[in-house]
Amino acid sequence: MESKALESLGLTKTEIDVFIALLELRSSTAKQVIENTKLQNAVVHRAFNSLKDKGLLTYTFEGKIRKYQSIEPSGLLTILDENKSEMKKLILELEQKRNLSKPKPLGRIYEGKKGIKELLNLMIQKENSTYYAYGGPKKAEELLTDYFWDGFHKRRVSNNISAKLIFHTSLKDWKKKLNKIELTQVKLTNKNFEAITETIICDNKVAIIIYLDTPFGFLIDEEKAANSYMEFFKILWNQV
Repeated sequence: MESKALESLGLTKTEIDVFIALLELRSSTAKQVIENTKLQNAVVHRAFNSLKDKGLLTYTFEGKIRKYQSIEPSGLLTILDENKSEMKKLILELEQKRNLSKPKPLGRIYEGKKGIKELLNLMIQKENSTYYAYGGPKKAEELLTDYFWDGFHKRRVSNNISAKLIFHTSLKDWKKKLNKIELTQVKLTNKNFEAITETIICDNKVAIIIYLDTPFGFLIDEEKAANSYMEFFKILWNQV
């Protein structure tokens, strides 16, 4: 777990081994780190230099002997914040290049549980908007689990996105649960059959999800299409 977390900060395996050794040894010589990690002398010193450049290592002198120390573990949060800041800048630059290079595609396909979760999260990115959904079946709860849906609606509310939801009667327990959440209205259909599809409209996007054992969904990113689906939803909402 330690290694994976440190890898997410951009550290190599060698850097991780040396950093953890320094945490355990506290103030230590290069020889002590070499003995602890079983790495070659040159490899350890390269790791010292790269860790120092990343702000994860310091050193002091005791007489003529150089002693190395890692930063306090809490200092990793600063590195993480810096990485996030750099990543945000990179994302903006990449989005600008993408927007300049060619028109964005109007439709995309998402497959599998992870793909559907990505699609759903994409639908609640625009703050201060309204999320419309109809046709949600029991299968949606079974496939993606209560844990995901709880977190999903918390993220939606935190983005100040109100929701109007039309579910099948099999999700009446979810109606009771969601109606207690702010910015949320839920109605149930009286249909004799339960569809396996769900249609979602938010901002200029439409998502159509088919909840098979391996679910898949379509994203339509087009304002006129979204407005058309929204008008249909309003008619349906008033009839339920």
